[in-house]
Amino acid sequence: MKRLLLALAFAPGALLAAVIGHNTPAPEMSPARLAELPAAQRPAWRAYLDRSDRQMAFDRATLARELKAGDTVPPPPTAGKMNAPLEREAAWYASAEAKAIADTILSFQTPSGGWSKNQDRSKPPRLPGQRYSNNAETMTVGTGSFDEPRDRYWTFVGTLDNDATHSEIRFLARVNQQRPGEAYQAAILKGIGYLLMAQYPNGGWPQNYPLEGGFHDGITFNDDAVSEAARLLQDVAKATPEFAFVPEPLRRQARSAAARAVDLLLAAQVKVDGRPTAWPQQIDAVTLAPISARNYEPRSLASAESAAVLLFLMQQPRPTPAMKAAIESGVAWLQTHALRDHVFTMTPDGRKLIPQPGAGPLWSRLYDVPTGRPIFGDWPKTIHDDVNEISKGRRNGYTWWGTWPQKALDAYPRWKAENP
Repeated sequence: MKRLLLALAFAPGALLAAVIGHNTPAPEMSPARLAELPAAQRPAWRAYLDRSDRQMAFDRATLARELKAGDTVPPPPTAGKMNAPLEREAAWYASAEAKAIADTILSFQTPSGGWSKNQDRSKPPRLPGQRYSNNAETMTVGTGSFDEPRDRYWTFVGTLDNDATHSEIRFLARVNQQRPGEAYQAAILKGIGYLLMAQYPNGGWPQNYPLEGGFHDGITFNDDAVSEAARLLQDVAKATPEFAFVPEPLRRQARSAAARAVDLLLAAQVKVDGRPTAWPQQIDAVTLAPISARNYEPRSLASAESAAVLLFLMQQPRPTPAMKAAIESGVAWLQTHALRDHVFTMTPDGRKLIPQPGAGPLWSRLYDVPTGRPIFGDWPKTIHDDVNEISKGRRNGYTWWGTWPQKALDAYPRWKAENP
């Protein structure tokens, strides 16, 4: 009976489909919010905010100095796939093709040390005076959109979104292994410094650094931002072959930063009625509570991000009791929330969740925090309990149901055997 009730609870249309809420904006990080922190923690956070402001000014001023009066400003980069592969055979990274990509990556490193996102690194290097980032994804202002930029022409100038920054560092490290060069090593060290500088005092990372406001200030698990940054710093700390040239003092800093990130991940696991569940897409930098992102991304528990966190924790050597408890409870939560006998597929009316015996398991991208029920957002900031009832554009433009947790669930039995 319990299994039948659970299946009914997650079935589309189990209750009358309805708008069950409205999304609200995420709080951003600001000096005013320092009052919410214990007095002993405020100096570190104040220093972080001051440093972020200085770095933003530094990045802008450095770009401005590249052009002389009367020079024509080059067009901004155009959005595209990164095209900086990390899975090729080692010898490929010594090729002319890899060197050309690396040179373009070097040219787009921001003065602070990070990279923007959604850029084709196989294109020619950045021109003097050309911006480091593309135009904003949402160029329309004044609509109240949560994704509305403060500056349409200066956004994501340094980000961990869409695998940016850690991917560029790793690509340069692979090229440097095959054809060592001072320019590559300097950029790698600068990129590591960027990750250390961008890390919040509590161990998390914002989506964008320097800070840009809005939900971008939240500690971001989306696109594995925190876990990938921490994983790279762990590799630096261990002096893996691609990072063997990194000086010991910087390796020590990386080790400490990665440890703080692990502690942050453990602290961010959401508890409902005192029981640990899963992780959100992003959390408030101060309170660690789940926050919203774009109009259609309400505060929630997120299956894809939870799976990525669990995989990262299962990769940790000598897991502590706290890590083991987080993994056990997170895996159990994902197992409980699997939906079977359905597919999320294209129909004449757009992508929909429909019955198909034997299919699955699937997981909803987002779940309501207190109830654990799947939820779905739409552009008007409405929150729905049935994916088939949101607009066709949002159904087609976002993967609301998927198999992301399966990789973590497949890895769990081996981890359990190694950590009884």
